[in-house]
Order: sequence, then structure tokens, then C-alpha cells
Amino acid sequence: MLCEEKLEVFENGFEDGKFNLRMEFYGSDARRVLLAIIRELYLPDYKEDYVYPFECAKEFWGIYMDAGEIIAEDFTPSPVKFLNRSVLNKLEKALDEIDAPEEVKEAIDFESAEVHKLKKGLLALGKNFILDEDGGVLFVFNKPSARELVLKYLGMADGA
Repeated sequence: MLCEEKLEVFENGFEDGKFNLRMEFYGSDARRVLLAIIRELYLPDYKEDYVYPFECAKEFWGIYMDAGEIIAEDFTPSPVKFLNRSVLNKLEKALDEIDAPEEVKEAIDFESAEVHKLKKGLLALGKNFILDEDGGVLFVFNKPSARELVLKYLGMADGA
């Protein structure tokens, strides 16, 4: 669905021509994370109380969410000291359990990712992906700067 001249929202993500950003998720429902990101991207163009692309995406996805429910969190890094076979196996198992197209899964490179230990599970941060093992969600994006946006709102994912 076209929610703005250059913002197209689809079932598991969005593509934005204004910001040249494409973001998708696979696995657990992460539409609330994407809603928070869309609102942040477009807030400067709209008034605080009504951000049209955010409202449009909410309607398309059938999600009721007030702007006040958006919670940004600071990501506190807790890197895994050694990326050993055990850690890689855990990440690969988590990826296998996520329903994503094979070409998406094949593009994931854990060996070059930053891996962090969370309270529950691991978080792999790649140049173009984030895998939350505990939340069971994989985010894929086309710009490395999108990683910070996902991390900021990751706590809003339904699996988190």
C-alpha cells in the first residue's frame, strides 16, 4: 500500500524512496518496531500529533498503537568474547527456525557480524541484518544506518 508519495508498506516491511530505505522482518511479528521507525523518519515532516505515514501503515497492518506507546531504548552492547562454533550453531539454529526465503537466509553472514549476549539469547548485528535469537525475528535492510533504528525500538517487537 502506498502511504506516502515514496513510502510503500507491505505485509512484512516497507520501502521508502525518500530515505532510500527498504526494511523487512521475518519470524515473530515486528510490525510495531517498523511503525516506530516510520514515525521517527517522518516526524520532521508532520506535526507531533498526526504523522500520516505512521497512521496509514497502522491502518494497513491493522494495529492499534498510539505514538505514546513508542518506547525508544538505548542499546547496551554486551559482545560475545569469542565467536566459536557453539555460538555460530545457536545463531544458525535460530535462523533455521525463522520462516524466511532461502535467498534471504543465504545472505546472512554471522562470521562478520557483531554478536551480543542479551538477558535471553543472542543478538547478531550484521551490516544489513539483525537477528534476535530470543525474539525469533530477523530484520533485513539495505542501509547499515538502519541498524541503529532497529536497535532503538527492538524492545517493541512482539517476541521481545
